[in-house]
Amino acid sequence: MHTDRLIVHYYTDPLCCWSWAFEKQWSRFLEEYSSKIDVRYIMCGMLPDWKTYNDPINSVSRPLQMGPVWMHASQVSGTEMNYSVWHKDPPASSYPSCIAVKCAALQSAKAERLYLFKVREAVMVREMNIAKEEVLLTLARELATEKPDHFDAIQFELDLKAGKGKNAFREDLKQASFHKIGRYPTLTMADPHGKAIMMVGYRPYNVLMEAVGQFDL
Repeated sequence: MHTDRLIVHYYTDPLCCWSWAFEKQWSRFLEEYSSKIDVRYIMCGMLPDWKTYNDPINSVSRPLQMGPVWMHASQVSGTEMNYSVWHKDPPASSYPSCIAVKCAALQSAKAERLYLFKVREAVMVREMNIAKEEVLLTLARELATEKPDHFDAIQFELDLKAGKGKNAFREDLKQASFHKIGRYPTLTMADPHGKAIMMVGYRPYNVLMEAVGQFDL
């Protein structure tokens, strides 16, 4: 990482509907500030399994109850989300997709970003169950076809089957827990001089710009 850049940590999860809603703002931000920031994605594992998951704020403790949450996020943000996945083929956990994203990160930061988007789009729009290994591998092969210079599906499969993303995911979980991150997306920004801020939850682009404006870039 460059020592003169703004360090941005993006706490998220492939199953987070508000992170998908935030994607347009995030993509624009990356495009405009790519030369001034270093980004690290922290996978937060929001859904370990349905036996232990409980979201009292949104009254969600089983898959069917997640659909209305996505519907609300879609309506508020104007972002396409196909929430019928939650009654057709609901993901049992977000851990497999989190680990898969960290496997992609072993190739490059670019590969991690591309694969995270691919996985999000698959579940949010294409109704694909990203808790299934065969789905994660299918998406990897698609991405390798689309972006052969940036992603290697064969290497990804080897790393996934060898469990090579698990340690990085454990470290992400530790970091999220240490900083008490419980809402996604959450962004933290820090400059080399020790100044830092946190932005919690879905926000419009002007709020993101206001946050960045607090730093001398």
